[in-house]
Amino acid sequence: MEQLAQSPEKLVLGGEQREMTVMFSDVRGFTTISEIYKDDPQGLTALMNSFLTPLTNAIIDRKGTIDKYMGDAIMAFWNAPLHDPTHELNACEAALDMHERVERLNREREQTSKTNATQFIPIQIGVGINTGTCVVGNMGSDLRFDYSVLGDSVNLASRLEGQCKSYGLPIIIGSRTALAAKDKFAILELDFIAVKGKKEPEVVYAIVGRDDMTKSANFQRWRELNMKMLSHYRSRDWTAALAAIEQGRAADEENRFQTLYKIYFDRIRAFQMSPPPDDWNGAYALESK
Repeated sequence: MEQLAQSPEKLVLGGEQREMTVMFSDVRGFTTISEIYKDDPQGLTALMNSFLTPLTNAIIDRKGTIDKYMGDAIMAFWNAPLHDPTHELNACEAALDMHERVERLNREREQTSKTNATQFIPIQIGVGINTGTCVVGNMGSDLRFDYSVLGDSVNLASRLEGQCKSYGLPIIIGSRTALAAKDKFAILELDFIAVKGKKEPEVVYAIVGRDDMTKSANFQRWRELNMKMLSHYRSRDWTAALAAIEQGRAADEENRFQTLYKIYFDRIRAFQMSPPPDDWNGAYALESK
């Protein structure tokens, strides 16, 4: 606002290219939750505000800009309008903060439900984050416009959020975000995928914790087994890859990666029946958004 007050000429249609980090978050199974409130629209509105507020605060506290709300979803970005030299790290911190605040909200909602003898369904969110060159600026029409961001990197962030449910993990990030964040967070490589609507495949990762987790023996074991599985999988050594999956399943005492292991187990079984082409580079084409 201070910048606009000093330079009101910026309030015109137009944009600029800038490297940015973009986030999409969405509530898993919100349709089921909203059905509980089908006769109580005020209650549904209060619920939405109760989780959108802490999620918004988590983003703002980490220097993010809210682009828009789309029902129960949030789109946000970093490194605009103000310069943020650590935009990738701030976006990752915000994502972890958001999950912590949702957990706190769920504990409060569960206690309220017990007191009022009402049904409780926990809120779970998926977050997709990606970094890349975008166009940011005032976009819209002559009558109404918003400060927003466009570009291929934005689309990929949206696609990554959509895959959180598929992989059973709450935060999925693109390769450029992971490159900047790899020394500050517990990050696992997930896959080499070609998302729907995008020709070039992308290595994607999951954030499973902050820096303190990277020092834990459990995480180091998970990462070692994960890299072993991916290496055997991409070299078409299906037997060794399946063995690594079984080791990973046994080591995953908290059941955090069981969905991921099932994905690779099912793929490998399919490839054993019908091998990939000779020029296969390990990429997997996703059929859904």
